[in-house]
Amino acid sequence: MSKRDYYEILGVAKGTDPKEIKKAYRKKAMKYHPDRNPDDKEAEAKFKELSEAYEVLSDDQKRQAYNQHGHAGVDGQSGFGGGGQHGSFSDIFGDVFGDIFGGAAGGGGRRSSVQRGSDLRYDLELTLEEAVRGVERKIQVPTLVGCKTCDGSGAKKGTSPVTCTTCGGVGQVRMQQGFFSVQQTCPACNGQGKMIKDPCRDCNGRGVNRETKTLNVKIPAGVDTGDRIRLSGEGEAGGHGGPSGDLFVQMHVKQHAIFERDGANLYCEVPIGFAEAALGGELEVPTLGGRVKLKIPPETQTGKMFRLRGKGVKQVRGGAQGDLICRVLVETPVNLTARQKELLKEFQTSCAGRKHSPKESSWFDGVKKFFEEM
Repeated sequence: MSKRDYYEILGVAKGTDPKEIKKAYRKKAMKYHPDRNPDDKEAEAKFKELSEAYEVLSDDQKRQAYNQHGHAGVDGQSGFGGGGQHGSFSDIFGDVFGDIFGGAAGGGGRRSSVQRGSDLRYDLELTLEEAVRGVERKIQVPTLVGCKTCDGSGAKKGTSPVTCTTCGGVGQVRMQQGFFSVQQTCPACNGQGKMIKDPCRDCNGRGVNRETKTLNVKIPAGVDTGDRIRLSGEGEAGGHGGPSGDLFVQMHVKQHAIFERDGANLYCEVPIGFAEAALGGELEVPTLGGRVKLKIPPETQTGKMFRLRGKGVKQVRGGAQGDLICRVLVETPVNLTARQKELLKEFQTSCAGRKHSPKESSWFDGVKKFFEEM
């Protein structure tokens, strides 16, 4: 192997901390990895050189000896020196690239056969009244449940899973790639280390069956679109006796014919007649708790907002109850009789001038000023 300075090979300073050394090695090793450079002897040589440098500088004792005595202090200690052995490279490779290849290459550990079940989501539609007051609903959820015949083991009743003959129960198999070896998940048992010799007939060895289960869900008062309720353990069954996942019930509040919700407040539009707007009066308006009286003062203009305090929503997360805000819309009369049209013309004549129409008056004044300044 080359006797170049190990720090120079990795491109780091002598006082660089171990994390940065590992980072530098990983970056360069990925570049010159033999799998990325097949049949490239130069890349293979550089990769070996990088690995030798990292093998020394990642070990505190070897690094100290190298700092004091140079290559003479570590000759014979490196798994890459002299005899060309690669026994220690397995540990280096697993340490640096284990997160890419799914576990340390030299670790030999197997995945646990017990696996948590998947979480599920159920979209629940509610009316505004149900969301504001709270309700209890029955829902049907298609899901995977543990097989009752084999108690979720996947093995035929009276039997149990056996040790995988391919990996010997380790869950991984070693594969030789060039001058180093890599461990991969055992294809026979999918890394579980166990195999089912006699599968359960009801679940075909899966340990779970697909069913539709019915659940009672209590929806608290005040929920809104986007809120969700978590039902622990009501998701899909776990594999090989593992814990079940959770079920998340997602709320979707349907559009209401009268009210529009914004947080804790409710909004609605209240149409009133021309005469009521001019003379004032009293109207009945709907709320989620029943009808209430709303006083309309004389000379009310369209768009006027009236706030009914405490007639909105009590939010699920607490806080003061919201308000109901009513927006008045003044309607123009339609389908008039001849007599009604005659009366309106008399009324129009009696309102000659603009003193009865404040907005019209200010608008015309603005238009006049606009043309004068042109």
